[in-house]
Amino acid sequence: MEAPVKAQPDVTVRVFKRLFRANPRGARLARRVGLFQLHAWGIPYLSDASESAALIIGELTANAVTHGRVPGRDFELRLVHAPGEPSVLGLLRIEVSDSLGERRPPGPGRVAEPSSGSDSGRGLLIVDALADRWAVLDREQGPDRTPGKTVRAELDLLH
Repeated sequence: MEAPVKAQPDVTVRVFKRLFRANPRGARLARRVGLFQLHAWGIPYLSDASESAALIIGELTANAVTHGRVPGRDFELRLVHAPGEPSVLGLLRIEVSDSLGERRPPGPGRVAEPSSGSDSGRGLLIVDALADRWAVLDREQGPDRTPGKTVRAELDLLH
């Protein structure tokens, strides 16, 4: 008797979640730790996916500590890697949540270019250019969650 043929490959969704201090050092550490985690999941340093993820993580964490900081509250970095078919590495979701829901950035397609000579205001333009999809969401509520917002960006990972 033959064993049945599998119609679909096994799927293991990997999730990484960690809190960081809402300061510039926490943002830098989140970017480094995030890239280390991606490398451990098989997304090598300096690959296109890793470089795009580094820029997105950097921009979203910088925004969280600059525009979403509440004294005494941390921000959260959450990475989700869902593998795809054999010819595709899958999906990478990057989420950064902060505790200040009142200051929401504009969503996709509504990010305005900063005035010329401005030293800031280009972060979400970078996210908009690199991410396949992104959104600004209410932070999930629960017994261990504080109010706020989550900025989510997704990258389709290809070989």
